[in-house]
Amino acid sequence: MIPDYQTLMLPVLQSCANGEVVTSDVIDTLASEFKLTLEEREQLLPSGKQSTFSNRIHWEKGYLKQAGLLSYPARSHFVLTDEGKKVLESRPDRIDNKFLMQFEAFQEFRTRKGTQSANNAVEEQNPETNENATPDEQLRAAHKAIGDALTADLLGRVRDASPQFFEELIVELLIGMGYGGTSENAGKAIGKSGDDGVDGVIDQDPIGVDQIYVQAKRNAEGNNIGAGAIRDFFGALNLKKAQKGIFFTTASFTSSAIQTAADLGIRIVLIDGRRLAKLMLRYNIGCEDQEILHLKKVDEEFFER
Repeated sequence: MIPDYQTLMLPVLQSCANGEVVTSDVIDTLASEFKLTLEEREQLLPSGKQSTFSNRIHWEKGYLKQAGLLSYPARSHFVLTDEGKKVLESRPDRIDNKFLMQFEAFQEFRTRKGTQSANNAVEEQNPETNENATPDEQLRAAHKAIGDALTADLLGRVRDASPQFFEELIVELLIGMGYGGTSENAGKAIGKSGDDGVDGVIDQDPIGVDQIYVQAKRNAEGNNIGAGAIRDFFGALNLKKAQKGIFFTTASFTSSAIQTAADLGIRIVLIDGRRLAKLMLRYNIGCEDQEILHLKKVDEEFFER
């Protein structure tokens, strides 16, 4: 029987006890340790694009990373953090969501996710067991849980990326949202960067009738943007004689920064890390559709003819 994803958390953490590992190697090793049959190893999700077992391994990795026990030094690689080493040294019998709640980072992650259903009772790892929720409530809760977990993963990867990659991401996102005309033209307009982000102007429409000034700061979590940065941005806009601006950050804005932006005489849109990741998800920047599910209902009019 394929173990559930919480049962696999401790083995996944233990798999990198001796150093950096490759995810595909861990999948093969754990499949052997749990004595999975060939049929169980090859069992696919309904989408047919990924095996059930490897999907669960990826979920464990994501949750352990959100708790601060793992980090991703390279694509498809993961390694223990100092906190992860401490956990293994304590020799826990099991690691599950309840265990991870002792870590502030995971508490914040769960709070951001908001995976509760309308009746606040859907368990993310097994939503179908909740007898109080309707099937469509369970499906929507599960969909939200997956989407929010992906949003958190995207934001973490953006924070870890290089400044040049961040420049390209902002350009791709703005193009995906309909700004700038072409990526080449947008790149010319927005590609002059400082150390921590991009500063430039992008066309609001394909023919450049109106323009928007853009600033972006690739800040670590907790290194939030204050009112001073907003006032500086406002000054830059005045120098450009611009009427609209977008300020991106991978962190958050302080309450005074938000109030300052609201009090200024020109339109400044603030995009924090959480909203940035959600926009990436919405416009398929750095992610892609894996499976499309259609939720159908009876056509009452059809049977009333």
